[in-house]
Amino acid sequence: MIRYPILKEGATTIGVTAPSSGVEENLHDLVNRACDRLKLRGYSVVCGETVWTQHKAKSAPAETRAKEFNEMMQDENIDLIIPPWGGELLIEILEYVDFEHLKSKWILGYSDLSVLLLAVTLKTGLATAHGTNLIDLRGEYSDETTAMWQSVLSTKPGESIEQHSSPLYQKEWNHEAESPFVFHLTEQTHWKVVSGSGAKLQGRLLGGCIDTIRHLIGTPFGDVRHFQSAHIHNEPVIWYLENCELVTTDIRRSLVQMKLAGWFDHCSGIMFGRSGVNRPVENYTLEDIYEELSRELGIPVIYDIDCGHVPPQVTFINGAYAEVEVNEGKGTVKQCFRP
Repeated sequence: MIRYPILKEGATTIGVTAPSSGVEENLHDLVNRACDRLKLRGYSVVCGETVWTQHKAKSAPAETRAKEFNEMMQDENIDLIIPPWGGELLIEILEYVDFEHLKSKWILGYSDLSVLLLAVTLKTGLATAHGTNLIDLRGEYSDETTAMWQSVLSTKPGESIEQHSSPLYQKEWNHEAESPFVFHLTEQTHWKVVSGSGAKLQGRLLGGCIDTIRHLIGTPFGDVRHFQSAHIHNEPVIWYLENCELVTTDIRRSLVQMKLAGWFDHCSGIMFGRSGVNRPVENYTLEDIYEELSRELGIPVIYDIDCGHVPPQVTFINGAYAEVEVNEGKGTVKQCFRP
C-alpha cells in the first residue's frame, strides 16, 4: 500500500537540505529570499549546513549529505523537506539513506532530486512529491500552477485533488530580469497526444527526470517490479518523464533500457514534460521517439505537459492513483490519495 504524509494544520516547519547541489555564496540571497517568502506565508524554515556549500558538483561528501537528510526525516519538529534545487550527483547518497527509519513527511522537488523521490517511493511505499523547488518560491507571487503544491500536499489520505494544465509557460530562463512571479510565462501551453487530440489515462504515478532516474535501473533502489507487487497490487502505472540535457538518441537509448528492464510493464501511458533541449540527431526528433514508443508499447503517449525544467509544473505525487485527461491541448490531472 501507499502511505501519504499529512501536513499539519497551522504552523508547519520546512526543512531545507541539499542532498544534491548546495548553493554557492554569491547565490545565497536566493535561498534567503525564498525562506523569507515562506515565513511570510506562515511557515517556519530550518536550513541545514549543506544548503550553503558547493564544491566539486555537490554540496558536501555523500555521507554528510545523507546524514543531514536522515536527521531531518527523523526530526519530529520538521514536517516537510524542500531542497534548494537539483544538481548532478544525488545518486551518491542512496547507499547511506536510512530507508527503514524514514518518518512519514513530504519531500518536494525535481531534477536530480527525482532520483531520491523515486527511490524512496519504490523502496518504502511512501508517497513523494515531484514539483517546484525552494529557489522558485522566492517570488512575491506564484503562478496558479506552481501555487498548487500547497493544496496538493495538504490533501488528506483518501481524498482527491485536481490540477489543470497551465495557461502559459516559460520558454527560456532569464535570471537577469527579475519578476515578481519568478517565471516569465509568455508561451501558450498545449498538451499534445501522439496520434490524436485527446487521451485518457488511469494508473499509479511514477516518474522524474529521465537523465538521472535511468541510473536506478539494475540497483536496489529501482526495483519497479517489487514496488508493483508489494505496494500497488500490480495496478497499472502512468509514467511522467522529463528531459533536462539529453540529445534524442540518448533519450531513445534510455527509454529502450527502461523497457528492457521491465519499467514499462503494466503501464497504461507515458507523459513527457516540455523540453528546452530538443536536439535532433540526423533529423531524429523527440516527436519521432514518442511515436515509436506509443507504437511499440501500444499505449497513449502525451507530451509537452507541465513538468520539469520548462516551468511551470504540475505537482505529481509518486504512488498516487491518477486520472489524466487531455483534450484539444488542455490537460486535467486528478490525483486520488488512496492506499
